[in-house]
Amino acid sequence: MNYRHAFHAGNFCDVLKHLVLVRVLAHLSLKPTAFRAIDAFAGIGLYDLDADEAARTGEWHDGWGRLEAPFEAPVEALLAPYREAVAAVRVRHGATAYPGSPALIREALRAGDKGVFVELHPVDHETLRARYARDARTKVLHLDGWTALNAMIPPPERRGLVLIDPPFEVPGEVERLGVHLAKAVAKWPTGIFLAWYPIKDAAAVERMAAALDRDLSRPALRLDLVVDPPDPARLTGTGMIVVNPPWRLAEEAALFLPALAGRLARDAYGAFRCDPLGPRA
Repeated sequence: MNYRHAFHAGNFCDVLKHLVLVRVLAHLSLKPTAFRAIDAFAGIGLYDLDADEAARTGEWHDGWGRLEAPFEAPVEALLAPYREAVAAVRVRHGATAYPGSPALIREALRAGDKGVFVELHPVDHETLRARYARDARTKVLHLDGWTALNAMIPPPERRGLVLIDPPFEVPGEVERLGVHLAKAVAKWPTGIFLAWYPIKDAAAVERMAAALDRDLSRPALRLDLVVDPPDPARLTGTGMIVVNPPWRLAEEAALFLPALAGRLARDAYGAFRCDPLGPRA
């Protein structure tokens, strides 16, 4: 699976990934102590939904494009920081801009917080570096994300998150995600880890989840959103593993996951799951 993100910006995968990311950032911001947010596969940080790549696939119409109408009040309250972050980016970059994860992280940073954005692709790295060069709260590194994941934890702040969303361009990437995630958690047991995966090879996802349930040393949540009937030939869903989830995230997911499944379903098929992994209390 090739997931060069300019073609997929704002799709249903982004909606889940970015909503969960923003919810976790909101929880981190409730305490005055500084945090660090590390984005291990950062991309270019900002996308234009009118650009050739996004227009060619049109995937955002079935993702962010379906969120235009408001949800019921409890769900809408959870989406508010996500909507506000997108709106803030659009004030600066235009009405068709859509933020990648670095832009969403940057919107959440306070004076003492740090954002570290890691990108290996040389052109994308330079684009990202130029975009954030003047912001003292951020640092852009030209590294392999898997290498950075091991090298950059635990951070000096001892508080924060790591987002892991590789491009899934080579076979076995789902299993690799689970292995690296478990090792990273063992190295930084108190960190919050968000690991994104596509749901195409459902069996591989199940093997990864079972291994993490067995091997993780800290509690986690598995959050899945499925918008099409299972089909190994195409992308039908998306998911995230959240290790050390904020204490109310499971309660929040129980509200926003069914709402998203209903709104983003294609051909009247929408499903979700919110399951614990790892040690139970």
